[in-house]
Amino acid sequence: MVDKQSRVFIAGHRGLVGSAIHRVMVARGFSQIITRRRDELDLLDQSATAAFFAQEKPEVVVLAAARVGGILANTTYPAEFIGENLLIQSNVIHSAWESGVEQLLFLGSSCIYPKYAPQPIHETHLLSGVLESSNRPYAVAKIAGVEMCWAYNRQYGTRYLAVMPNNLYGPGDNYDLATSHVLPALIRKAHEAKCGGAANLAVWGTGTPRREFLYNADLADACVFLLTRSPDVVAGLFSEDHAPLINIGSGEEVSVRDLADQVRGVVGFTGELEWDPSKPDGTPRKWVDMERLRALGWSATTPLAEGLSLAYQDFLERYYKPA
Repeated sequence: MVDKQSRVFIAGHRGLVGSAIHRVMVARGFSQIITRRRDELDLLDQSATAAFFAQEKPEVVVLAAARVGGILANTTYPAEFIGENLLIQSNVIHSAWESGVEQLLFLGSSCIYPKYAPQPIHETHLLSGVLESSNRPYAVAKIAGVEMCWAYNRQYGTRYLAVMPNNLYGPGDNYDLATSHVLPALIRKAHEAKCGGAANLAVWGTGTPRREFLYNADLADACVFLLTRSPDVVAGLFSEDHAPLINIGSGEEVSVRDLADQVRGVVGFTGELEWDPSKPDGTPRKWVDMERLRALGWSATTPLAEGLSLAYQDFLERYYKPA
């Protein structure tokens, strides 16, 4: 069990997920948080990663470092999405075990589940059907990470847990239209359309897919919640019979069309949405089953409307440069 004096390495502490976990841990008084920027430690380098672990000897690892992006980035760079994520995961997980780390939290994604999985998606639906083709390389890499955690637990007695959040957003998000996910892309496009006085805003797809969006501070709270539970409380997550896998979601589902309308309202864009059905929709529906996490006593607290306002403020502060 992690306590405030534990030596915790947050891999990827500057990203959307890692930065939120870092903020929560600092706010709660964790005093020995270890971080490295990418230019200080290349997690793609096996020997450098092993040397770091041998020197720093963290007791706990939060593996939030990853190559991430939306549909456009996934379809443009599939080799990087599978190759870099497999390398990062393999290097960190193996070096963690080799240096004696018994507790590790691996951050995955709900895209690991089949494209047409029953809704809500339970953890046991993993590997039960075909994946969405637009992000299959990334999903396969993350599935390998789950399996790697499970394999080390079975063989070496570690307690490596994989958490699968749904669509994330919030402070620290990426608003680059070439690499961002749907929500930050909508925020930027709506803002630029408003500033440019546009009559219409072009949006990919049909707007019919349904998504569950999770504010990154809520995800961070859930991760710290899991890390700090006593071994007896979370014992059921570690079994020979099922992967050490737990979903994290908001419980609030919305269509992409409704999401775009909400973003338009938050940003103040008064024009029309123009849907482009020639562009991919992705998975029809992704709504994760929260039974396991709720049974432990956790649920999200940030409604989508509140989170969207906070995300837009983050965009204005970090990306918008008035002329």
